[in-house]
Amino acid sequence: MIELAGKGVVVAGGAGSIGRSVIGMLRERGARLAVIDKDPDGAHRVDDAEIAYLQADAADDGAVAGAVGGAVARLGKIHALVNCTGVIHSEPLVSLMNPARRRHAVESWDAVIRSNLTATFMLAAHVAEHMATNRIKGVIVNFSSVAAAGNPGQTAYAAAKAGIEAMTAVWARELGPLGIRVVAIAPGFVDTPSTHAALSDALIKEWGQRTPLRRLATADEIAHGVVFAIENSFVTGRTIHIDGGLSV
Repeated sequence: MIELAGKGVVVAGGAGSIGRSVIGMLRERGARLAVIDKDPDGAHRVDDAEIAYLQADAADDGAVAGAVGGAVARLGKIHALVNCTGVIHSEPLVSLMNPARRRHAVESWDAVIRSNLTATFMLAAHVAEHMATNRIKGVIVNFSSVAAAGNPGQTAYAAAKAGIEAMTAVWARELGPLGIRVVAIAPGFVDTPSTHAALSDALIKEWGQRTPLRRLATADEIAHGVVFAIENSFVTGRTIHIDGGLSV
């Protein structure tokens, strides 16, 4: 088991609902934290003077380099990265009911891939380099989704999350000999503002009913999975599903 007290942890996307739950649990365990988020108002939601808030677009290489450098300056060393950046997006490949735009928009494809897949790649690359060059036995926790298996109506989002699971497996093999673990968390549907913004109430209700536990997850339930992935020193290369049985 990894002792989190005094360890430096970066939470990317930490201004979001799940990110804030992760931060809260890590703080309880004595971790020293930095948040990377592109939301200019996110510092008010994190609201902790002891947490470094670094505003940056996680899909921009230069911005990530600066933010990771800022985190290192504050924390000294980064022992763990939690990659919970990204957005949920629903859009069918073809919609005959929308003659104005029947095909999935290229613009939304690019935006979803950038905010989910590219951001995860950028952050992991910079932090893994820091860990490797400083001989830190660290851990990177990425965020996938049950959508990675192919949710209808979520072409771009599902592709991004499937890519994150593939990268997790690749990096676990590449970085394992250096003592760096890589794990993915795949939540089901979580009761957060972003879920309600992306999906209609009818669709949220339907997915809740289709989940064997008949409800959505809470942000804290997902955060518990993140803490487990960080603390258990023999978990790597796997995607941990926290979905109420939805993927069974």
